[in-house]
Amino acid sequence: MTTQFYIMLAIVVYLVVVLGIGIYCSRQNKNVDDFYLGGRKLGPFVTAMSAEASDMSSWLLMGLPGVAYLSGVADAAWTAIGLAIGTYVNWLIVAKRIRIYSHVADNSITLPDFFSRRFEDDKNILMCIAAIVIIIFFIPYTASGFAACGKLFANIFEVDYVTAMLISAIVIVGYTASGGFLAASTTDFIQSIVMTVALIVVLLFGISSAGGWDAVMENAKALPGYLSLTETYSVAEQAAKPYGTLTIFSVLAWGLGYFGMPHILLRFMAIEDKEKLSISRKIATVWVVISMSVAILIGIIGYAVSQAGAIEVLEGTNSEAIIVKISDLLSTYGVFPAFLAGVILSGILASTMSTADSQLLAAASSVSQNLIRGFLKIQISEKTAMIVARISVILISVIAAFIARDPDSSVFGIVSFAWAGFGASFGPVVLFALFWRRSNRQGALAGMICGGAMVFIWKYLIAPMGGVWGIYELLPAFIVACVAIVVVSLLTAPPSERICKQFDEVNELCKK
Repeated sequence: MTTQFYIMLAIVVYLVVVLGIGIYCSRQNKNVDDFYLGGRKLGPFVTAMSAEASDMSSWLLMGLPGVAYLSGVADAAWTAIGLAIGTYVNWLIVAKRIRIYSHVADNSITLPDFFSRRFEDDKNILMCIAAIVIIIFFIPYTASGFAACGKLFANIFEVDYVTAMLISAIVIVGYTASGGFLAASTTDFIQSIVMTVALIVVLLFGISSAGGWDAVMENAKALPGYLSLTETYSVAEQAAKPYGTLTIFSVLAWGLGYFGMPHILLRFMAIEDKEKLSISRKIATVWVVISMSVAILIGIIGYAVSQAGAIEVLEGTNSEAIIVKISDLLSTYGVFPAFLAGVILSGILASTMSTADSQLLAAASSVSQNLIRGFLKIQISEKTAMIVARISVILISVIAAFIARDPDSSVFGIVSFAWAGFGASFGPVVLFALFWRRSNRQGALAGMICGGAMVFIWKYLIAPMGGVWGIYELLPAFIVACVAIVVVSLLTAPPSERICKQFDEVNELCKK
């Protein structure tokens, strides 16, 4: 039997397992609350690992190693540092508070629900705008996941990209539409384990294939600025370019995105015992730090492997396939290595699926729960609501698959833009809603619109000017949103007595 058979066997086993979980979890969904929030029954380990697996996406096993492979440590490392800090702070100050507040605020089961109920928005304007923002940014985000799966299978089995992408999308939609949030969270937990195994195996085998650690360092040091935190290697110029303080701060701003990620915040809202969030925080932070450090190392090791002639030299967005190339090399060593290569490739698949399923649920909830039932106030039964929820998952997947039909799109590029969109649109609103008593509906609406709009303005109008303007769009957009919330809240009427009492009640509950 060929090595491809054993690779395929490992992947098929993995896909059958996740589909089985989806079918099993479908029996646990009694109503829409269960479908979108799992009945708030997640344990601390599943909460931690599913949150981080859904966060990391294919960016961890494709985007981050690809950036390190091409330009060295600086860009990848500062991004990882920002994300590590953001992860810890988000778990530390937001997790428990939003778990309590979302329950107190009429048992909100989605982020748009929480915004409207927190600010007594009877017309559900906040809910509508938030739902639209989620759809705008999550559809291309989901498309990037489908694209990553398509690239993976097209590279391994030399099949048509679009066909490979569509098969992957069908599997993801299958278990998500059937099992909902509980299936997504359970599979995310398993997927985080598979991702971890993949990272470790690739790291060790990559060092061996490069000729040892000394060879890895020798190749990296040969490129100017490659191992520096204040310089970056330019492939075009084959020289070091300065990585300035402003650039560092803008890249660290990746960490701000955590405060506005709907699929991560939902995990906080869904944990069964809020007192166990401290356990989840430790697990999540340690996993994120280790996994991102290993991913960056793999990029550097991958460069040494290509210089040793074991794999081809990768250019441009092809660098995102570095783990795929290393696993292909591993598969040539026999039956067990071939099966292990399949596990590694399943890890890449896992990193993509763990994010795509969460994004699909968040986007679907925006359509069925927030727009149809919340904003339009269309009264439907629980059974009909479940059908609408599943149809929404399928329709959004079709649109995402259509966007993902281009095989040349960059996973890192799409993810970074969508991350900025959520971070700026929702992050400031979440923080002020949780921690500032004086914030009101008008301020939240202004912050959401200004933050989201500034992401587009900075990305396409200001950043192209270059120089000091060429920074990551999340930082300026986040600041603009914060200013908008404060200014508009102070210029308009203060929140009602009921809102203030509710805020004080949450304060007291958080102290216990």
